[in-house]
Amino acid sequence: MSLLRIETTPPANGVQRVAVGGRLDTHTYAQLDEALAPVLANAAVTSLVLDLAGLDYISSAGIRSVFKARKALSARAGKVLVANPQPQIQKVFDMVKAVPLNEIFTSVAEADAYLDAMQRKVVEGDDDDD
Repeated sequence: MSLLRIETTPPANGVQRVAVGGRLDTHTYAQLDEALAPVLANAAVTSLVLDLAGLDYISSAGIRSVFKARKALSARAGKVLVANPQPQIQKVFDMVKAVPLNEIFTSVAEADAYLDAMQRKVVEGDDDDD
């Protein structure tokens, strides 16, 4: 049986972090969709950081969940950022172009620095997208 671990932390400053571990496949993608539904419905959340450090495997069903989240947030000018993908997960993302390269980070700290820079641009009046 496939196991998926999902840990959601409370949102802060419009950023929601969700750590995903185990296998994201045909048997588990619905768990992620269910966990992300309230996050994606929360208008205060403008950025979702998916921490994939513990994710060992992703199938096309899992990719669909990531696409669904990206579509939901992009509808309100939000972003889904991916942090800490394992090499095999990164390879899948590269192959299917699931997540733009500028939205994949080697750590949550790197993703946070990116989000800080984006917010600083808006505050300073330079909100052109990267």
